Amino acid sequence: MPIGVMYRCDTPPEQLPAYARLVERLGYDELWVVEDCFFGGAISTAAVAAAATENLRIGIGILPAAFRNPALAAMELANLARLFPGRILPGFGHGMPDWVRQVGADHPSPLAVLGETVSAVRALLAGETVSVAGRHAHLAQVALEFPPDSPPPIATGVRNAHSLRLSGRVADGTILAECASPDYVRWARRLIDEGRREAGRTDDHRLTVYAHLDFDDGRASARGEIAARFVDGGPLSPADVELVEEFTALLAASPGVAALAEALPEHWLERFAAAGSAEQCAAAVARLRDASADAVVFIPPRDAALAVAQITLAAESLLPMLRAATV
Repeated sequence: MPIGVMYRCDTPPEQLPAYARLVERLGYDELWVVEDCFFGGAISTAAVAAAATENLRIGIGILPAAFRNPALAAMELANLARLFPGRILPGFGHGMPDWVRQVGADHPSPLAVLGETVSAVRALLAGETVSVAGRHAHLAQVALEFPPDSPPPIATGVRNAHSLRLSGRVADGTILAECASPDYVRWARRLIDEGRREAGRTDDHRLTVYAHLDFDDGRASARGEIAARFVDGGPLSPADVELVEEFTALLAASPGVAALAEALPEHWLERFAAAGSAEQCAAAVARLRDASADAVVFIPPRDAALAVAQITLAAESLLPMLRAATV
């Protein structure tokens, strides 16, 4: 199972080359970069990370589809795929609705935007001449002059049922955001497979799962990340509905992110993060793997120095455990 590390978008871009080289030297398989508004652009970030390393695979998770013309996106990705063959793992997604509206790129059907963009980009990267008259994408006899010899697999970073089925139909993989529980991973895989059956697809579909890493017995960082996710970032998934009553009670007794972080029971940490000792983190990854995850990407703590310390310590003791478990 590939194990990756994220370069958090709130880290200054000038720190990226050294960080990418460290991730490769420590033995991780992948480095994932993020495109959130209004931080660094993911295409240029991926190019810098790939140029700074030798063999590290670079994931792009994700490019908001509404921000980009499919032809331009394909041109950029074709460059990366030709310059760094076999090392680029692009992803597209809906983007955060508020950000999409903020830049005037909102559309009545985000599902159509994503589906048409991914389909067009995949076809262009495969060397096809593409014409599309869709709800979002409009291309007339477009073909790349330099398509890659081996097109990179295109993933989607999505969450809900309709989008997961779409991912199964049109994409080569799916990226699940942080705080994905094993039950949610199973639920997502079932929906992806429904979409694959609808499209008659029998090829591989890689399921990549982001997981907060807190390689520390205190697990304070993981507590804060989980609390922030469910206070500020949205409701529990349909696969985690049995926790709704408990969450409501916890939040009523401990309102706010900081109070909730302190009050979170142990089983929430085990369910929504890879946190604690090497053994606890390895067990969390094993639960995701058993739930059908094909790859795990660790999100280190927000503090840059702490992030470097934790991914370094994890490489020394956690990575060997994970390698041994998948032999």
